[in-house]
Amino acid sequence: MTGNRGRWPKIDEKHGVEDVTLLILEWLGEQGVNAMIRMDAERLTDNAPAWTFAASGGPLVHGMRADGRTVQQCMSVALARLREAGVSVPF
Repeated sequence: MTGNRGRWPKIDEKHGVEDVTLLILEWLGEQGVNAMIRMDAERLTDNAPAWTFAASGGPLVHGMRADGRTVQQCMSVALARLREAGVSVPF
């Protein structure tokens, strides 16, 4: 990993990906990828997947989006799609 500033924690096996979501966003930024995660209250009240992850730029040829009902579901889909696109997130 380039740019490691000693902030990468050991992963707690008892918790899910939501515990490292901000670190994933920061790591993506260091790779030149613009990324965000968002929770849409209107979609939540409509019982639709309220969490959205979006990324573009850097090594991603095309932008990508992942939605989920929980932050864990959203980020799990997002990480799988990032890996499919050739971005190997170290989490």
